[in-house]
Amino acid sequence: MIVTTTPTVENQKIREYHGIVTGETIIGANIFKDIFAGIRDIVGGRSGSYERVLNEARQSAISEMTDKARKLGADAVVGIDLDYETLGANGGMIMVTASGTAVSLSEGV
Repeated sequence: MIVTTTPTVENQKIREYHGIVTGETIIGANIFKDIFAGIRDIVGGRSGSYERVLNEARQSAISEMTDKARKLGADAVVGIDLDYETLGANGGMIMVTASGTAVSLSEGV
């Protein structure tokens, strides 16, 4: 399945629109990751544990979105938008939402 942030796919024509599809994931950040991320913030550098959690949440949201598109008969999702939010007490949860338009493509413009 083609997944793109652009509204079209190069050298492909949108034959049919199936509608908007979304995928949402909420993942809790564990306290040990918070402690180590805080230490890393003090001494500088990137927080690998948070990056892994965000990557996992993004991939899960995109996967859920493409599964919904596939069930509608689509072979691509165009115009993808990713949103990130923190939820819960002290921002202990991370929500990632992926949304786009499910379409069927045909060769040629």
